[in-house]
Amino acid sequence: MDYIFDTSKSILQELKTLQINGNQIFVKRDDLIHEHVSGNKWRKLKYNILQAQANNKTGILTFGGAFSNHLLATASACKALNFKSIGIVRGDELTKNSNKTLTNCTEFGMDLHFINRDLYKQKTNYDYLNELKTLYPDFYFVPEGGSNYYGMIGCQEIIKEINLDFNHMFVALGTTCTSCGILLSLKENQKLHVIPVLKGFDALTEMKKLFLQALFDEETIVELMTKLEHHDNYHFGGYGKKTSELVTFIAEINHKYGIPLDQVYTAKAFYGMLNELKKQRIQNKKIVFIHTGGLQGNSEH
Repeated sequence: MDYIFDTSKSILQELKTLQINGNQIFVKRDDLIHEHVSGNKWRKLKYNILQAQANNKTGILTFGGAFSNHLLATASACKALNFKSIGIVRGDELTKNSNKTLTNCTEFGMDLHFINRDLYKQKTNYDYLNELKTLYPDFYFVPEGGSNYYGMIGCQEIIKEINLDFNHMFVALGTTCTSCGILLSLKENQKLHVIPVLKGFDALTEMKKLFLQALFDEETIVELMTKLEHHDNYHFGGYGKKTSELVTFIAEINHKYGIPLDQVYTAKAFYGMLNELKKQRIQNKKIVFIHTGGLQGNSEH
């Protein structure tokens, strides 16, 4: 089990030539974790798979869109563990040959089920999930993006691997799971900056929902949220959207620092971090950017 979720390749890289208001900037390179699937997806799967094994399940059933890094991570991990995997995919017009991500999922042995978008919206509905559990009683169910208590606990381990007394941390926000896990691990004097990649996404409310689902009390949640800042104006038009400015930015960062960014998550968050640091509110501090991976489907969007 440990060899599959080995994160030793995730180095902390200092960007010594990137100087903004005296801040030292480091990148936690979770994109280097695995050759096929990188980043936080492995972290969110780890304890979910342990739970599946503990409950004597024979496979994982989960949900995702056409370019889902989470689906591919699940398929790859399950193959390595001789687990079965089922992916419920948003879009009944799709097939396993629609793009490289879906093709790779199939090659890793995932059984893909394509459903229409209205039905996909029921992915958290109690009755719909019970219906699926009746059909697939031997499968352990993991929500879209691995966003649950066990995914959150897996993401806590990111901080444990950072041997640096940093002041501020920046991360892209999608389902909120990674952000919640990080927030649980921060010291009192550390601040987490989340950058939602969805337009109009209420990050604070969604993070609170996940904490409540994990049975945290209101007082604890309020205390956790004091360590949080969210910057919701770096979505570049919405989820999966891009501009020529963002594409140019990705090329520049890769050329200058050797760091590949994806246009859905990490490029927007990195752009947002640099812009916030230029505002001079943060000076002479140690900054860590979490590279959450997601590079495999980058060219397909």
